[in-house]
Amino acid sequence: MSLGAHLLELRKRLVFAAIGLLAGMVVAFVITDPIIHWITEPIRVIAEQRGDDFSALNFGTVTSAFDLRMRIAFSIGLFLSAPIWLWQIWAFIMPGLTRKEIKYTVGFVVAAVPLFFIGCYVGLLIVPHVIELMWGFTPDGAVNFYAAAEYYDFVFKLMIVIGVSFVLPVFLVALNLAGIISGRAILKGWRVAVIVATAFAALATPAADVVSMLMLAGILIVLFVAAAGLSMLFDRRKAKRDATLLPPEVS
Repeated sequence: MSLGAHLLELRKRLVFAAIGLLAGMVVAFVITDPIIHWITEPIRVIAEQRGDDFSALNFGTVTSAFDLRMRIAFSIGLFLSAPIWLWQIWAFIMPGLTRKEIKYTVGFVVAAVPLFFIGCYVGLLIVPHVIELMWGFTPDGAVNFYAAAEYYDFVFKLMIVIGVSFVLPVFLVALNLAGIISGRAILKGWRVAVIVATAFAALATPAADVVSMLMLAGILIVLFVAAAGLSMLFDRRKAKRDATLLPPEVS
């Protein structure tokens, strides 16, 4: 294809992806009320614990309530329309890939996407504990008015960070398949992986909630070990394949 044909194809894929995103945003905008009610549940719990109304979600400008709904609609719409825009990306780059690259790419997407969404869900389960923990540092006589935009950014970013952390083992396997790092080298870093997973879990969960911390750290460590095991399996298969391709020794 010529450069002009590539640009036309790219424009077509972008249009389809934009239409999918817009449709997802429309659906998400309709369900923003239950989403806002869900993510603000910790605020209501705090208000009940304090026995007053000095903990609430605050909309500081005339348009901030609408802005919050639009931001939620965009984020949720992006997730809902993921099959559409991911397919458009795939359809654009697939003709330029070899059969082997296509197989690896499909395997990567199939493994990474579910893990990312599982991680996002785990993040949503952790958010209330983090908010309640942070509220515990509020001095007596002070109030907790959470600005809507900052509150949503905190929830969304924590969810994305944990989602990405669940995908990192897939990147390790991808690096192994690319020949950048061996499975044995990945496994040798298990001590660092345990420390990082435990520290991350400790930061993402309340200090008093040891069970949640151990569960999150355990999940991350299991994913790391699985990535190392798969990488070592791929290395062994590659070594056997290379051995069969070596020319026979001349006596």
